[in-house]
Amino acid sequence: MKGKFILTSLILIIMAGCLSAAAEVRLATARPEEVGMDLRRLSRLDEVLAQALERGDFPGAVLLVTRQGKIVWRKAYGRSQLVPEPAPMKPDLIFDLASLTKPIATATSIMILVEQGRIRLWDRITNFIPEFVPYLEEKGVPGEEVRLFHLLTHTSGLPPYTNPKEVAAKYGEPCPTEVLVRHIAGIRKENRPGEKFVYSCLNYITLAQVVKIVSGQDLAEFSRQNIFKPLGMNSTFFNPPEELRARCVPTEVVNGQPLRGVVHDPLARLQGGISGNAGLFSTADDLAVFAQMMLNRGEFRGARILSPLAVERMTEIFPHLKFAGRGFGWDLNSDYATVRGDLFGWSSYGHSGYTGTSIWIDPETATSVIFLTNRVHPDDRGEIISMRSKIANVVAAAITKK
Repeated sequence: MKGKFILTSLILIIMAGCLSAAAEVRLATARPEEVGMDLRRLSRLDEVLAQALERGDFPGAVLLVTRQGKIVWRKAYGRSQLVPEPAPMKPDLIFDLASLTKPIATATSIMILVEQGRIRLWDRITNFIPEFVPYLEEKGVPGEEVRLFHLLTHTSGLPPYTNPKEVAAKYGEPCPTEVLVRHIAGIRKENRPGEKFVYSCLNYITLAQVVKIVSGQDLAEFSRQNIFKPLGMNSTFFNPPEELRARCVPTEVVNGQPLRGVVHDPLARLQGGISGNAGLFSTADDLAVFAQMMLNRGEFRGARILSPLAVERMTEIFPHLKFAGRGFGWDLNSDYATVRGDLFGWSSYGHSGYTGTSIWIDPETATSVIFLTNRVHPDDRGEIISMRSKIANVVAAAITKK
């Protein structure tokens, strides 16, 4: 009996160890040469980043590169913060992803609802938000109604942003998402739907409310249950818990204190940190898992998040709106697609975030580039746009065997 008890205990300990390992899931590592990359060429990343840090473009960065499902480059550079006292950057720190929230949380959640047969991308937004005012033609005649795909591709006619101070003065602070979305719904539309590409956070704030209306869960809970938890992305969430705030890279100094674990985007902050345009926090390692899921056509280690066809539709330019250069959530060839650099092909896709974050994924070469900086720390004066392109170029140039 005693022996049986000991054996059972050992089995439970082994199972606990396996569960712990599964909970900390991340990609395996490989030498660049093992996956057709030139280490000497890839090592130029150190020089490029050293020059940027010397210029003061941003305090620090974490750069992670994968190829063929393996991590070939994972390094931290510079400092995670300058105030109130300097601290070194570390590879496992948690970043405010800003607009990476749009494709990773919001658009993916919308596509999951499409796959579940609960919505169509051709659905009119007024099916969910009746107050949504259309573009007004001459003499105030209502024009064509906005559909969900217009919001996903930034062709709805909404302006880029709305004044958070005016919203707070009118509706209070915090302002519930449903209240903010009704405010957005009443904003005058600047263009007919499908007429012009205008990158707008308001599109994705509205889409987050659609997720809540249809699923009964806010975006944070829906994405956690349907995306991040199945993938083992344990350091990805909205509103990081207090015990993890010390791991969060601070952003801009607001009211004398740097924002740490509190979203930088004002409209997301106004909503309490959960928003469709910004608010997601994550690490480079977790984002590498998400990128690999996309490269695997919707699956990672037995967890299927999306179907292969959903991944294809998200990551191709929507044919009805080719001028926009966008897929569903992802950027392929808009004016914001400089993250690609000059060498990755036209089937590659990604997104960038205001705080200094970016991700670029290339199915043709099975490569992903995750580049996270804190360029808004401490005074929102950092420069990052050209550096994203240079990083992508160095990585692409290191690929010697396709």
